[in-house]
Amino acid sequence: MSSFLLINGPNLNLLGSREPDVYGATNLAAIEKRCVDVAKELGHDLDCFQSNAEHELIDKVQQAAVDKVAFIILNPGGFTHTSVALRDAFLAVEIPFIEIHLSNTFAREEFRHNSYFSDIASSCLFGFGAYGYELAVQAADRHVNTS
Repeated sequence: MSSFLLINGPNLNLLGSREPDVYGATNLAAIEKRCVDVAKELGHDLDCFQSNAEHELIDKVQQAAVDKVAFIILNPGGFTHTSVALRDAFLAVEIPFIEIHLSNTFAREEFRHNSYFSDIASSCLFGFGAYGYELAVQAADRHVNTS
């Protein structure tokens, strides 16, 4: 059994009501519950965390190293395109992670095409909607069982 961490960045607390044509109608609580259930089915614990504050996300990543988290699933939200500090936290802790986005950021505005995380992530999932989170948990399981 491994410990996983799901981190969601700014504005993802508004899922279900925020631009449902882009992000879908499923709220964050439902996504998190499904991820916890999938992780449990695979024999893992999954902790979920969301914040609109960059420093809280950084603190959570740093604490993950202390807590011996085996794998992180990250949707950095708007920090995808702006947060060198959060990127540096991931580099510092050296915990493998998947970068995930509900929408296909490459099919959106030009500024969304650049990520501060993709090049250091174990893998990336873009555009699968809420289902992408389930895929990320399954990929995390595969990663820890083949590493």
